[in-house]
Amino acid sequence: MKRKWKIIITLVAVVVAVAGVYASTVYSKRGIVTVQTGRVVRQDLVAQVTASGEIKPKNYINIGANAMGDLTEILVKEGDHVRKGQLLAKIEDVQPAADVNAQKATLASAEADSSSAEAAVKVADENIKTMQAALDHDKADLDRMKADFDRSTELYNEKLLAKQDYELKKYTYEAQVAAIQESRTRLVQAQGQRQQSAAQLASAQKRVAQAQAGLVRVEDVLYKHNAIAPIDGVVTNLPVRVGENVVPGVQNSEASTIMTIADMSVITAEVKVDETDIVNIHLNQVADISIDAIPNKTFKGHVTEIGDTAILRSTGQAASQSAISSQEAKDFKVVIAMDNPPDEIRPGLSCTAKITTATRQNALTIPIQALTVRQRGDLEAKPAAGSAQAATKLTPAEEKARKEELQGVFVVSGGKATFRKVDTGITGATDIEVLSGLKDNDEIITGTYQVIRTIRNDAQVKVDNKVPQTTTSTT
Repeated sequence: MKRKWKIIITLVAVVVAVAGVYASTVYSKRGIVTVQTGRVVRQDLVAQVTASGEIKPKNYINIGANAMGDLTEILVKEGDHVRKGQLLAKIEDVQPAADVNAQKATLASAEADSSSAEAAVKVADENIKTMQAALDHDKADLDRMKADFDRSTELYNEKLLAKQDYELKKYTYEAQVAAIQESRTRLVQAQGQRQQSAAQLASAQKRVAQAQAGLVRVEDVLYKHNAIAPIDGVVTNLPVRVGENVVPGVQNSEASTIMTIADMSVITAEVKVDETDIVNIHLNQVADISIDAIPNKTFKGHVTEIGDTAILRSTGQAASQSAISSQEAKDFKVVIAMDNPPDEIRPGLSCTAKITTATRQNALTIPIQALTVRQRGDLEAKPAAGSAQAATKLTPAEEKARKEELQGVFVVSGGKATFRKVDTGITGATDIEVLSGLKDNDEIITGTYQVIRTIRNDAQVKVDNKVPQTTTSTT
């Protein structure tokens, strides 16, 4: 019996001892937080902004109908490459073609009249030249005859010349004066005829100019019955068929657009960048473009245009055009020119662009999830209850200072987690650059999220970086 009680007492003592050891262990571990840690390391860091959108040509033009009528010919099909000035389609043009032919005939008649008037002016000029030469010759003869008549007069007065000879010289001189007067009259008449011919020529030339202007007008009307390619490009949309009636200048009408030509010499990815990222986007930044229809390939490009107008994400409408103020998320248009677009690319294909906004070589980095925010007051030691400092009421400035939010990480040192304020730089996919506050190989708390969110400054920590075991079920 005594042996039995001894055994019982011994077992009880052992149980009590074990319970005491366990309780002591639990008490000693009270307040210890299990954390996951990592190291501050140096590495190359790339900051990127990801945005989605679609492939678009740099320039595209809708070829509209400039005249009303039935389509008689469509000379291209969707996907064809066309050259600037190439005839694409024809609209029924019987009446304007007839007008062109009639105006050409009118122009030909006016040109013939002008040529005839010009010839008459030339003949008149020749006649004037001839008559002027004859008049000059007659004037020379008159001068000679007058000299003879003057000598004859002197001789006759001195009784040295017979009256018969004197009178002959006189009549010859007077006849020459009359001939010159007649030549002058004919010259004036010829000059009048020349002026009349010149007036007729001017009138004929005006009729020619008028006919030419009329021809330009009717030819322009006829030209508008043809669809001509204004640029080199590819036919990307052809909504009409031969025989359909087209009309000019009607907005939002299918009949007003014959086809669309896209300039495929410069292909762009037009993406929408979130408003929080647009400040990091600059011209000529490089980008990697992936196209959903061309998997497993990445294409290079560079930023060529950055939109200044915010676009509402829900409606796609410019925020400045919205009738009411909205606080919803907004995007900005960014255009990226592709450096070497593939041949199989098509406008409208969905794409995703990763724009490199910054790079750092050998930067001091930490995991993004290690960053947290604490109020300054939570990091300061609280005064003991009942002390004079605890009883002192804080001023508004001190209260504001205590509520200041600090960005930083918890550094593990001596079994404690110590908050350290850090300044950060660019952000990569999983890591962020540290500009100040840490040094190489510092051990920082990286997890879990719940721990980083709730851990207090100077808390006792236990590091457990074991990879969680995943269980697989077998059937």
